[in-house]
Amino acid sequence: ANGFARRWDWQTLQEHRGGNLLNTGPHFVDWAVCLQGFKKPDEIFCAMDRANTYGDAEDYVKVVLKKKGAPVIDLEISSCDAYPGDMITVHGTQGGLSGGGSGLRWRYFNPKKAPKQKLQRKPLPGPSYCGEKLAFAEKNWAPSKAQANAFGWMSKQFYDHLYTCIRNGAKLEVTPQQVKVQMAVMEECHRQAKLSKLPAKGWPQGNR
Repeated sequence: ANGFARRWDWQTLQEHRGGNLLNTGPHFVDWAVCLQGFKKPDEIFCAMDRANTYGDAEDYVKVVLKKKGAPVIDLEISSCDAYPGDMITVHGTQGGLSGGGSGLRWRYFNPKKAPKQKLQRKPLPGPSYCGEKLAFAEKNWAPSKAQANAFGWMSKQFYDHLYTCIRNGAKLEVTPQQVKVQMAVMEECHRQAKLSKLPAKGWPQGNR
């Protein structure tokens, strides 16, 4: 979730709960805890910093989440990345996936069709390295015309589902219990990576 941008509005202030983690982060922390089964991580590491912000809240945050039996999550939200890569990268034992809202691509191999290998403790002959040819299958996904407008599409999905839950009793896609895990992660991040604060001044038109 990286890009390069300077910001100087109220969302750069800790006084108003600003910063990249609370502003942009909830979407990506939600993905992260989803990949870990919506269970509180065993280990949480967080580093925050200020780069291009005019306020006192962070515009750079790094979060690493570890949970036994689940993927390790490396999450970065940076406003000082002039060369942002793909939004999502998944490292797997048989391949991987990369991309974002504009499209996804993934490649994988069939372990049953891969060369048989075993550990060799003796040095390989000559100045050589391990090498093999794996037959990768490659696939991709692209959003439909409606989905290409990600903000409009997702907003409509959100409110349509909320209506269905309220009026028709449908089950929530995101439960309060899941949000509780998400909030616990973000609270721990702020506990670990506290930044200095500017004096609180309230809103220009007065406190409300």
